[in-house]
Amino acid sequence: MLLISGFDVSVSRLCNQNTAEMAFYNKLGSLVRHSFSQNGKPPMSSMLNSIRCMSSSKLFIGGLSFGTDDQSLKDAFSSFGDVVDARVILDRDTGRSRGFGFVSFTSSESANSAMSAMDGQELHGRNIRVSYANERPSAPRSFNNYGGNQGFEGNRY
Repeated sequence: MLLISGFDVSVSRLCNQNTAEMAFYNKLGSLVRHSFSQNGKPPMSSMLNSIRCMSSSKLFIGGLSFGTDDQSLKDAFSSFGDVVDARVILDRDTGRSRGFGFVSFTSSESANSAMSAMDGQELHGRNIRVSYANERPSAPRSFNNYGGNQGFEGNRY
């Protein structure tokens, strides 16, 4: 029985890996087709970004209930693999959830299986969206328009 169980796990991992590879090649193919139809050249930055995302182990989780906290987010995703970090993003002024968070796994395979299984599923009464997390832009962000355009439209209050 253990041998059969181990076989089932191996087949499951192989299927998840094949699913991930198929998703990667589909995404890459659609990017190349779209680029050639636009300007006749492949978009290298978009393709490289897709490759980076497909091998990522960090997921973006959107549509979270305001009642979801770090621990309940980790608990919801821990059945897919070892969760390194689970964080619900909070509003700095009110301390309430902003409705999204991030979950990091030890492997990209775990992240892929979690994304496939959890995207569109209900968590604490809300259907969540799960996708690969994108890197934050490297440009400095301005808050409340300090350091930005101080002209007529600078402060709308």
